[in-house]
Amino acid sequence: MSVTREGSDMAGTPVLGFIGLGVMGSRMCANLVRRSGATVVVFDPVEDAVDAAVALGARRCAGIGELARDADIVFLSLPSIAEVESVCEELSAAAGRPRIVVDMSTSDVQRTRELAARLEKSGVALVDAPVARLRQAAEDGTLLITVGATEARFAELEPFLSCMGSDIVHAGGTGNGQVMKILNNMVLFLNMNALAEALTIGRAAGVDGALLFRTLALGSADSFALRRTATATMIPDEFPERAFPTNYAIKDLALALQLAHDQGIELPAAGQTMALLERTRDAGYGENYYPSMIKLVDGRG
Repeated sequence: MSVTREGSDMAGTPVLGFIGLGVMGSRMCANLVRRSGATVVVFDPVEDAVDAAVALGARRCAGIGELARDADIVFLSLPSIAEVESVCEELSAAAGRPRIVVDMSTSDVQRTRELAARLEKSGVALVDAPVARLRQAAEDGTLLITVGATEARFAELEPFLSCMGSDIVHAGGTGNGQVMKILNNMVLFLNMNALAEALTIGRAAGVDGALLFRTLALGSADSFALRRTATATMIPDEFPERAFPTNYAIKDLALALQLAHDQGIELPAAGQTMALLERTRDAGYGENYYPSMIKLVDGRG
């Protein structure tokens, strides 16, 4: 499929760019390639990640500048707002810069809104569309995606976002997608903290851990975190690397605490969970899946 200078293929479909082919991004990009019907151009500093995307049908770009010239809409899946800001500066400075940048990372709300205002002056629209759910959901294209955008832009992007997610929520204006994602993760981490404490108490009192979790799932304590994440990790006591590490959980919860601080709201429960996550990191589990926090709760850390 040939690409015009206007960032669309010869049939008029926008050319899509994707930057950030990590654990989640590589799977999201793969679904965009398979399902969107659009030309997808990609860039990542890790060559193997680019090779895998190209094998699926994406086209390689030598750098961010080349991708900016070719793509009309660019999707980002990056570690933090710092990387998002840096990449967006390159995108907006490039000749033939993209029309829309969609940040699918989990990013600071205020800095997202400030970045959107700066990009607007260059004629580039920033949409925040962070994702929730596990790696398998990224593989299956069943992510939850919360979107901060105008109604018109949301309508334009929804068909492409639907290639990667099964639940696409218009959260309101710029930054609101990030608010939704940050609060989702805050509640998740607090839930996991509570489950770690419940499991520790139950075992100490002579109750089988697996039986405890199965029983909690039958009552009002039921949750996705209980049925999926806690049961899969805390019961077998397995906390692999290259899942969602403690360091990432700390970063995301810090965003919630900052958001609360900006609104003049105190979060004692979230603060306690942050302290537990930081102790987990300091005990050497920073790169392990964050439910490893139980090791600190039960005294093994």
